[in-house]
Amino acid sequence: MKLNNLKPACGSTHSRRRLGRGPGSGLGGTSTRGHKGAKARSGYKKKIGFEGGQMPLQRRLPKFGFKNINRVEYQPVNLSSLQTLAEKENLTKIGVNELVKAGLVNSRGLVKILGNGTLTAKIDVEANAFSKTAESAIQAVGGTVTKL
Repeated sequence: MKLNNLKPACGSTHSRRRLGRGPGSGLGGTSTRGHKGAKARSGYKKKIGFEGGQMPLQRRLPKFGFKNINRVEYQPVNLSSLQTLAEKENLTKIGVNELVKAGLVNSRGLVKILGNGTLTAKIDVEANAFSKTAESAIQAVGGTVTKL
């Protein structure tokens, strides 16, 4: 098979409709545009969301909520994940690099440690943010918390 031998599968292509080419074609006269009105004119272009004069959907639905442009979004990591990572790789210090290497977080985002699960290993944890329960749980086992 070569690039010059390629052609579409049989029956997959159709010849386009030639509008306004006389009455014999069955598509002459108004050329499928109906009689008069904006849609019948040349140069007509439908606006996005236009519904033929009916109140468009985006105006019928109620407005609600707002997006805070200053929102800071964190990638969550639970204590249980830290525990399994520490056991699996014999770690005493876990930072963002270790979490990225383990595939728990993305290297571009901020990391927040959450207090879901139990922690038994003494670990020094570095992250951008901690929940109060996670912070107290890490310190209760004898680990340290470092906010980046």
